[in-house]
Amino acid sequence: MPLIPEEPQIHESAQGPRVTPAAGRTASTPRPVPGPRSAATPRPGRPGPGPARPAPPAQRPHPTSDRPRTDRPENRSAPQIQLIPASAAGALDAADEAVDLLLDSGRAPGDILVLTTGEQHPWAAHELSFGEAAYWAQHEAGEDVFFAGAEVADRMKTRPVVIVAVNGGDALDGALTGARERAGTLLIVCGDPQRINAVLGAGV
Repeated sequence: MPLIPEEPQIHESAQGPRVTPAAGRTASTPRPVPGPRSAATPRPGRPGPGPARPAPPAQRPHPTSDRPRTDRPENRSAPQIQLIPASAAGALDAADEAVDLLLDSGRAPGDILVLTTGEQHPWAAHELSFGEAAYWAQHEAGEDVFFAGAEVADRMKTRPVVIVAVNGGDALDGALTGARERAGTLLIVCGDPQRINAVLGAGV
């Protein structure tokens, strides 16, 4: 059955925080050029300009940010799926807002994986500018929100929450399939509801 947009809320349950669909979004203002992360520019938000990469960033403080990450079980149930309506131009902003809500509700940064179907999220593009080795080392560490293109989802470890920003691209079926396989408890999809429901209704 197609997902029906509602007013945005956060619900705590045994499966973790729930992000309900938000109202439709419009194109956002141009995105700034990324810069290195530091304690002065913690997640969430856009990377600010800077000349060089500092030491690993301090995590955003949350009461439960030091709790252990959820490992992938052998036989886990399908994740809950939430839809946040957004245009292709506004999908990245919708995903960032979902990250904010999750962190504010007590999710640890390392619980969250953000995938994009079109252009890279500014954080992913910035981290990749320091080389593939450093980029994937951050993924292995699992200490912060990780951003990547949906096309490399098969290289990702499972995280409790996976957010997909449908900001372009044509292979939505494969992107959602890969994202769902890596979502432990919650899959949030930000994009055009008609297009997403067409895929989800096909059994993705």
